[in-house]
Amino acid sequence: MNWTTAHRAFRQASACGRLATVGPDGSPYICPLLYVWMHGQVWLHNTSALGHLQTNVRHEPRVCFEIDTPGKVFPYGRFQCDTSVEYQSVVVFGRIRITDDRAQKTAFFDALMAKYYNEDPTRPKGFYPRLDAVVVYVLTVERMSGKQTPLPAAGAQWPAADYTKSPDAVAPHEK
Repeated sequence: MNWTTAHRAFRQASACGRLATVGPDGSPYICPLLYVWMHGQVWLHNTSALGHLQTNVRHEPRVCFEIDTPGKVFPYGRFQCDTSVEYQSVVVFGRIRITDDRAQKTAFFDALMAKYYNEDPTRPKGFYPRLDAVVVYVLTVERMSGKQTPLPAAGAQWPAADYTKSPDAVAPHEK
């Protein structure tokens, strides 16, 4: 996929991603997390409690991270199974680490609040008293893969156009 400005905006704007890790026993684990892109890396956070995620990251730093945005469902052929959905998705492969650097953690939370929260002038900005109660993860991107299916124009959707995948099929009501 060509990482155009639109794709960069998609990576920045998507609300939630899923981080996939592997545990010491070889079992996969996936966890939905809020994230930000900073300095060409994916930054995430979770509780400091030692659970599946932290145990797995400490065991194996190789991970993948996925974000997607589904859109409208649309028909492209005359059968119900000839239906699709517009979407964009990105899968990031790389290595993850935990940062204990307070300045990095603060920068992450500043970026997280800028992304997810409309500023409220009555609340103190940049004040994170529980900074030590969370773990901040930094995923260094080694490679990315992406897919998308755009919503076709109305003239390219059924019934205006027929892109039936099983052209020789006969529906029960047509027999």
